[in-house]
Amino acid sequence: MPASGRRAVRDFGSLVKLSHSVFALPFALLSLLAATGGRPGLGLLGLVVLAVVAARTAAMAYNRFADRDIDARNPRTAGREIPRGAVRPGSALWLSAAAGALFLFACWLLGPLCFWLGWPALGWLLLYSHVKRFSALCHLWLGLALGLSPVAAWLAADGAFSARLLAPTVLGCGVALWVAGFDVLYACQDEAFDRAHGLRSIPAWLGPRRAMFVSRALHALALAGFGGFGLLAPLGACFLGGLLLCAALLVWQHRLLRPDDLSRMQSAFFTANGAIAIAMLAAGALDLYLPISDR
Repeated sequence: MPASGRRAVRDFGSLVKLSHSVFALPFALLSLLAATGGRPGLGLLGLVVLAVVAARTAAMAYNRFADRDIDARNPRTAGREIPRGAVRPGSALWLSAAAGALFLFACWLLGPLCFWLGWPALGWLLLYSHVKRFSALCHLWLGLALGLSPVAAWLAADGAFSARLLAPTVLGCGVALWVAGFDVLYACQDEAFDRAHGLRSIPAWLGPRRAMFVSRALHALALAGFGGFGLLAPLGACFLGGLLLCAALLVWQHRLLRPDDLSRMQSAFFTANGAIAIAMLAAGALDLYLPISDR
């Protein structure tokens, strides 16, 4: 591939932050494994992965398109791909449309129910980009967007609504609260900018110190959701160990940041939360696949 092609791939990959798929995808896979007793078919597994990655790509590309003017004015985000001219706004919009179509195609292959539910789910993901213009609860909107993935993965396995959906719904609530909690922390970086430009966020509304208390409360509730899933799935000792590791990582995340010092945001945001998602998937998989697991 010529250098220009490699650069374009790199720019588009950076535009949609493909590495951040580590937040939602592990929980979707955890739900899928629990729904199938650890035995999902390769076709089902591949379609769920495709649907999650495509949906997230559509949402991120559209977010960068919708926020291009805001990003250009914000010193923290002025170097993103659209403001600096590496990716044209129209190209980002086309990528969003193509990824959205791919998501709906994957849903169609998963079954009629998944296809019809895919439309409102995609709409919810895309609308997130506009919520911060009118509501400080945008963090919860984002959390729910990612929290849909465990429910959707379980539904893809079952193909119908049933009482079994309680377990992934509890997990989805945990994921929603966890994502909202770390998004509140991330938004502390833009508190002054958001306030000056009429954008809504919990840090801009309450200030960074109170926002961090809100984040801690959301994360405490998220742990309860993760634990509830472990009881309902049901999973055992390995998952409990993963839950304890998750709690330790959340404590570490909050200790890294102070209202007057956000310099370690990269570790608090990506490293800690990526480790949490992977640890929960690994712990659940160990419970499902190891005969010593006490389930």
